[in-house]
Amino acid sequence: MSLDLEAYHEIIEQLKPMIHEPEFRQVLNQVAADIPKQNRFLLKMELIRLGRPCDRIIDLRGEVDGKCRHYKHQEQEHFLDDLAIDTFEKQLRIFGEYTIGVFEAVTSTQNNYNVIHKEEQKASKSKKNAKPILPLVEHFQAPLITFGNFAQRAEERMNFSVNIEMFTDLNKSIKATTIDVSVNGLKVKAHKEHLFKPKERVSVQFCGLETDYGLEKRLKVSYEVSSISRNDFDQRITLRRLFDPPNPTFDRFFENFIQGNKRRYKVNLENTLTAIQNKTYEQYYIPNFSSIPIFIAQEGSKYVPKYALANDSNREEIQYWANELLELRIGYLLTEARIQQALLLPKGRQEIFVFVFNNIKNDKVHFYSASHQELDAQPDLKNLFLGYGSRKASWRVYKLQFTEMDPQQSYKPLSIGNSINDTVKRQNQKPSPRLMSRLKDLGYIAVVTNITDPAGTEQYQAHKIKREELNKLKVFGHPRNKPPAMVDAYRFKYFNQRRETRFLLNTPVQIKIGSQIINGHTEDFSTLGLKIELDSHFNQVEETKVVLSFPKLQAVTKKYNLTALPYVVKKISRDHHVIHLQNMLMEEKNTARAFFEALIKGNRSKLKAYRDEEEVSGIGEALRNIYADNVLNVAYFLRKDSIDIIPDAAATFSMDNRLSNLLNFQAQPEQINLYPLFRNASSRHDFISPSISKTKPNEKPKMEELFVAFDPSKEQIGQAIHSQFSHKFSSQQARKDFIHQALRNGQFIALKVFLARTGRPDIEHMRSELKYISIYAVHKAKLLEEQLWNVIAMGDIVDVTDEVLQRYEFQQGLILENQLTPAHHKTKKVGIEQLLST
Repeated sequence: MSLDLEAYHEIIEQLKPMIHEPEFRQVLNQVAADIPKQNRFLLKMELIRLGRPCDRIIDLRGEVDGKCRHYKHQEQEHFLDDLAIDTFEKQLRIFGEYTIGVFEAVTSTQNNYNVIHKEEQKASKSKKNAKPILPLVEHFQAPLITFGNFAQRAEERMNFSVNIEMFTDLNKSIKATTIDVSVNGLKVKAHKEHLFKPKERVSVQFCGLETDYGLEKRLKVSYEVSSISRNDFDQRITLRRLFDPPNPTFDRFFENFIQGNKRRYKVNLENTLTAIQNKTYEQYYIPNFSSIPIFIAQEGSKYVPKYALANDSNREEIQYWANELLELRIGYLLTEARIQQALLLPKGRQEIFVFVFNNIKNDKVHFYSASHQELDAQPDLKNLFLGYGSRKASWRVYKLQFTEMDPQQSYKPLSIGNSINDTVKRQNQKPSPRLMSRLKDLGYIAVVTNITDPAGTEQYQAHKIKREELNKLKVFGHPRNKPPAMVDAYRFKYFNQRRETRFLLNTPVQIKIGSQIINGHTEDFSTLGLKIELDSHFNQVEETKVVLSFPKLQAVTKKYNLTALPYVVKKISRDHHVIHLQNMLMEEKNTARAFFEALIKGNRSKLKAYRDEEEVSGIGEALRNIYADNVLNVAYFLRKDSIDIIPDAAATFSMDNRLSNLLNFQAQPEQINLYPLFRNASSRHDFISPSISKTKPNEKPKMEELFVAFDPSKEQIGQAIHSQFSHKFSSQQARKDFIHQALRNGQFIALKVFLARTGRPDIEHMRSELKYISIYAVHKAKLLEEQLWNVIAMGDIVDVTDEVLQRYEFQQGLILENQLTPAHHKTKKVGIEQLLST
C-alpha cells in the first residue's frame, strides 16, 4: 500500500468485501464521501488491485516464526504456518477468491521476519524520546451487552426525512421532521421547547408529502407519544398510530409508498444489527461455559430441581453425579434446606459453597456433601471432612448461585416481523402450550460451578485426619434409600456438536502401560473413546499408547475378547486422575469399537445419555433462552487485534455486587473494565495469550484463580488494583500474606477466571436476519459477519472470595465486612474559602 493510502487503511478493510459486488462504486462513494476526489480515485484503484485474482504459490518456510506445513487450496499447494493459514482463510472469506489482497495479507503477518525487523527499526527510532507508558484503563475496556436485548419490529421502518406539523389537543402547532416511518408509527425530531409526555395524543399533517406525492392536503392522522429522548438541542419522539377514526386510504398510500421507496431510502436496520451481534456472543457463550444451570420449580412450599442445561463443557460435571445405575443424582447437591437458605439471603448474594466427594463401595456410589454453614454447625467434624475429602480423586468444591426467572423468557422471536416471509413467520412462533406446561412452575435457576483447583485442594489437605474417626462422616452422606428428585439434562442443539453420543457407564477397567498396571473405572463411553477415572496418579503424557482390559464386561460376553484393547491418551486432567482415551481406529481388527457398537444397539433403552431427542420439542432451546436472560457471572469475549488479544465485549445480568464494583472501576458508561485479568501495575499477566494458543476450539475451558487487592480510594488504576494469579505465588503463606495486605488497605477479591477458544460462529442460527440485512445493505452484512469471526475466545469470571477466605481460616466477621465496598475513600482537602462558599 502506498504511503498516501495508509491513512485510509480502515476504509479499505471495510470495503474489501464489496469489491466484486455490483454496488461497489455506490458504496465507495457513500463511505468515502468526505475524501477528496483524487484520493478517492486512488482508493478505488487500490481496491481493484487487491481484488485481482492471484496464482502465486506462497512458501513461508524460513520466513516466519512458526512451523510451516502443506496447505492446499484448490489445485495449489502452499507452505504456511498456523497464523498464515488463519489469515489466508479469513481473507478468502472477505474477497471470495484467492486474490492479490489475500497474498499480501498472508505474506505480511505479524510473525513474518521482515515485518518483525521493520517494527524493531521503528521501535528503536522512537525509543530514545519515549516516556514510560502507564497502563491505560481504556485498553482493557469492553462494551457491556445484554443477551436478548433487542427490539422485534412487527413491520419494516424506512429511513425517510420529510417535514411534518404536529398538533396537540389544544391545537398548538409544532414543526418536526421524520427520522423513520412505518405504517403504524413514526420517529420524529422536534425542537425541545414543547415538552411532550408519554401517552399524549397528537395529530400529524404530512406537509412534505402533499406536494411531491399527491397526498390529500391538510389530512391529519392521529398518533400517540410512545417514548421521548432529549438532548441539549432537540428531542426524538416515537409515535404510535391510532386508528380512531380509521383511514384506509392513508393506510394504502403509506404501504405503497414504503414498498416503492424502501430500496431507495433504505430500511432502518439498527435493531437487526444489534440482534445479530448479541446473538453471536450468546451462541459463543452458551456451548462453552462450564457452569451447570439447574431450573427449579416451586411446588407449594417446596423447591424441586427439574432440568439441567447441558453442553460439551459441563457434561462431564453432570456425569459426575451419575450413580452405578447411571441415574443422575445432582439433586443431592441442591437440597431443600440449601435452596431455602440461599433464597433468604439478599439479592445479589444468594450463594453458598458446597464441598463434595464420593465413595465407591461394593460397586455402589455413595455421595457426601456439606456446605460452609453445615460444617460450621459441626465444628468437631469440619477439619475431618475437609482433610479426608480433599485427599480423594472425587473431591469437588462447588459454588451455588440462585436467581429468579420467568418461564416467558423462553420466547425469543427474531428482530424482524412475520411479514418478511414464511420462514421468519415460522421462526417467530411462540412455544407450544405443551412446552409451556412443562415450564410453568419454574421460578428459580441455580448456577452450579465447579471451582476446585490444585492450590485450594492442597490447602484443605493440610488438615490432619484420624482414620478411626472417619465413620463419623456418615452424617454428611446422602441416604441411597431416599433419592432426590430426578433432574433431566437437556442440551440446546447447536451446529458444532460431538460426532457421536456419549453414554454413561461405570465399570472397572485395567490400564497397562509397559509393565505398569493402573486400575480405575469408566465414566462414559462411545464407540470412538472413553473417559476413565483412575485410582492412582497417571504419570504419562498425552498421545501415550495404552491397552485396556474390562474384567466385569468380559464376564457378560464370550463373543469379544476385552483384554489388551489398544487406545491412545488424548487428554489428562490437572490432577492426573482422569484421562480421555481415543480408540485406535487404524487397527485392522477393532474389537473395542465392535463391542461398544453391539452394547449400544442391544441396550439403548437402558443406557443413559443426554437427551438429543427431546421429550418435548424445543425444551432445550427454551432453557437456553431463559438462562441467557439470567447470566449471573460475567461473560467476556476477546478478539485478535494485530498481534495482541484485547477485550471485545462482556455480558452479565447481575450488576450490583462485589464483582461488578471491581469491573466498573474507572470504566466508561455502558463499559466494563477487564484490567485485573490482563495486568497489575508492574507487569502484564501471561495467562490469556498462552492459554488461547494451547487450547483448541470447543475444548473445555481452562480455569485459573486470580487474587485481587482493590483500593478504590486510589486515583491511578495501577495503584487501586493489584492482581496476581494464584499459581504465581511461591507458597500458601504467600497467598495468605497477599490477602492480609489487601484487607488492610481496602478489599480482597478472589476470582475464578475461565477461558476457552471459540469455534466458528453459528451463522445458520442468524441466517434469516443476515439475509434480511443483505437485501438492503450487503456491505454491512459482510462487514458484520467478518467482525463476528474476529472473536477468538470467551470466558467466565466467578467471584469465589468467601470460599478463599474460609479456606485460609479468616474470621466470619471479617468475611462479612469484606463483602461491602471499602468505605475509607480518601477525600480531597479543601480550603476555608471553599467551605464558606458552600
